[in-house]
Amino acid sequence: MRRKTLQKRVQLANDIMYYIYTHIDTNICIDELSSDLGVSKFHMHRIFKDVFGKNIYESIKSIRLQKASNLLLTNKYSTITEVANLCGYSSQTSFIRVFKNRFEMTPKEWRNGGYKSYSQQILEQSPKATRSRATFDHLEPSIVKMPVFHAYYIRHRGYNASIKQTWQKLKTWILGNELTHFKQIALFHDNPTITPLDECQYVACVVADENQKISSDRLPNFKISDGVYAKFDLQGEQGDKLKFIHWVYHEWLPRSEYETTTKPSYAIYKENNYLSQESRFDMSFYLSIKF
Repeated sequence: MRRKTLQKRVQLANDIMYYIYTHIDTNICIDELSSDLGVSKFHMHRIFKDVFGKNIYESIKSIRLQKASNLLLTNKYSTITEVANLCGYSSQTSFIRVFKNRFEMTPKEWRNGGYKSYSQQILEQSPKATRSRATFDHLEPSIVKMPVFHAYYIRHRGYNASIKQTWQKLKTWILGNELTHFKQIALFHDNPTITPLDECQYVACVVADENQKISSDRLPNFKISDGVYAKFDLQGEQGDKLKFIHWVYHEWLPRSEYETTTKPSYAIYKENNYLSQESRFDMSFYLSIKF
């Protein structure tokens, strides 16, 4: 397959995935999406499965449940019906059924503490997070209004050590385009403390300053949402990051009186542990919030 054709297929699959994540609170119509993208449904389904290894309907179902499981923890003032609606479910009955099938407990049981053992099992999938002795109660976020970022990116399936290879590819692209002023951003479509690590959608992004010219069309691009975010500044080693995300969602957010949204959280690196020789990070973590 020629590179140009492959790039178009990857771009199309990524456009579909981006659409799903940004419209997860709506009734996603595959016919409309097919029309908007100008390709047949058959072609759309085939390319998506080739790139991501699962079909579009499976992905929509999985993403809805991931978002819902997170909002049930963080949005304590929202009813189960409201959470279901935020994640695109029109029927509470169907939501409860598919939720129980996925997590082996009802949304109410999950919210009342059932998530803790589920989350702990996921943390234990990461030996580095298990060994981490980092604590975060001293952290106080600043509340900031963030702009839209236009990002070039590589999507990575799984929250694992092979993310380093994805960042190495991005670094090659940065050097090839001779970029001197840019941001490195990690976008977390899923909360990796309640989504099995091998299922997480991690996106490694580069945002070039406006005066930087991009000559290569090798990478797809999308927009990272603007909005109000809680910004946490922290440094550490790889295992500390997963432990921090666990703390921010399961401890800080529930007691903060803020709620989160369906927008993904992201980290802007000053030092990227996947690219630094010391394997340490220095980053600002942005969590979408409302009050």
